[in-house]
Parts: sequence; structure tokens; C-alpha cells
Amino acid sequence: MAIMFVTVRLAAERGVHLVESLFYRQLFAVPVVLGWIAMTGGLRTMRTDRISTHISRTVIGLSAMALNFLSYILLPPAEATTIGFTMPIFGVVLSALILKEETGPHRWAAVMAGFVGVLVMVRPDAGHFPLSGVSVAFIAAFMTAGVSLLLRELSRTEHAGVIVFWFTLLSLPPLGIAMLFFGQLHDLHTWLLLALLGTVGGIAQFCLTSALRWAPVSTVLPMDYSSIIWTTLLGWMIWGIWPLATTWVGAALIVASGLYIAWREHMRARRPVVTSAVPPQD
Repeated sequence: MAIMFVTVRLAAERGVHLVESLFYRQLFAVPVVLGWIAMTGGLRTMRTDRISTHISRTVIGLSAMALNFLSYILLPPAEATTIGFTMPIFGVVLSALILKEETGPHRWAAVMAGFVGVLVMVRPDAGHFPLSGVSVAFIAAFMTAGVSLLLRELSRTEHAGVIVFWFTLLSLPPLGIAMLFFGQLHDLHTWLLLALLGTVGGIAQFCLTSALRWAPVSTVLPMDYSSIIWTTLLGWMIWGIWPLATTWVGAALIVASGLYIAWREHMRARRPVVTSAVPPQD
């Protein structure tokens, strides 16, 4: 994922429009998707009775992807990654508001700690980062949290390959139409970047979905947070950008918040079901 987002920034510096990055991210992921299908039972296993939910997932997923890409164009890689880590925090809020899940003081405290971490990192009074970039990154994290709720719903009846297949298939027609207005010719270096963007993005998507299939979120999430290490190193090697001290402090609070939320979710999943009038306070 770190390579994919850094490649988006590199492509933008070479004049690639955001719509082009989205289109080639999906197009060059097709061979990865088809290879996965060939190894897991063929096209007949991609049938679904929930096409309307897949369409909703595609609309929200494409919007979230566009905003995530834009945040890496507008912000330094480490800061864009760190704000993206607020996704689990927004997930708690959305679960409470939309799914009406019981959310106790422990998780609400983690949510508040995460947002304090964002304030420490961004320092609105200091003007370290453009407000537009910070706003885009926040909205991207919020929408990604919405995608996670849809994926949770879809995963009850669909396996990971079906979800990825329909997202890729349904996203290409609208992006193809947009390409009539934004598509451009590029040099070989840029085409190689776009091919890398799509291929790595497709592989990353399958790795993430497979990880969540084979291990609980509480195990997978700490691995996901390692992306701040990779984006920081790539940002330093390519652009000579090193995060501010406040970024590290804020990132520590945000990561700790997300890990604590994941741990509480893990403990909830292990808790035996007991009939009681008192909801669990977590």
C-alpha cells in the first residue's frame, strides 16, 4: 500500500490526472484479479445475488480511493498515512451511529485520544500543512470507514475474491467514461509508474482481504500500521522529506488509539454471550 500511494504522488508530479491514476489503478489490477480467480475456482464462483450492495461499495470505495490518492498528492507521505490511521476511530463512530452498536467509555476514550493525536500532529495554528490537504485526508479516512462497514456486511455472504472482482469490474465503466475527458498520452517512464500503481494496488488489496480472512483484526491491524515506516522511508529517499517531531507524537497517539480499539473488538468477540439487561461497557 505504501508503494501504491507513493507512486500516485510520483505520477501526479509527471502530470498524471487523478482520474487517470484511478483508472489505471483498476485497469492494471485486472490481471491480478483474473489470476486470483483462475487459482480459486474460476468465474462461476464470482456469481452474486447482492449486486446492489456491490454497486454501493463501488461508489463509496471509488470516492474514498480518489480522496486517499489526493491526500498523498497534497500532503507529505508520512502525514497522509498518519491521518489515514484515523479510519478505525471513525469506524467506531459510524458503528455507534449507523449500526447502533453498544460503545462504552473505553472505546470513546480511545476515539478522543486519537483525535488529540491528530491535533498534535497537524498543529492548525502553526500552518505546517495545507488545510485543504488535511481536510481531504480526514474525509478520505471517514469514507474508508464507511467502506469497512459495507465490507463487513458483504463478507457475511461473499468471500474476498467476489468482493474484489465486482469492485474492479463495476468501477471500470464510469472511470472509462471519465477518461474520455481526462486521458492523456505519457512517456515510457510514466506508463511504467501507472503499471506499477495498478499491479501493486491489486496485490495489496488481495493481501489485505486475505489477511483479514486468515487472522483476526487485532492481529492484522498492527501490521497495517507499519506502513508509516515504509512511507516515511520512501518519502525520505525520494523527496528528502522527514516528518516533524509533532508528527511522531501525534502518530503514536493515533496508532495507540487504533490498536486499543482493535484489542477491545477482539475481547468483545471472545466474550461469551450472556443474556442480561446491562449492555457491555467497552
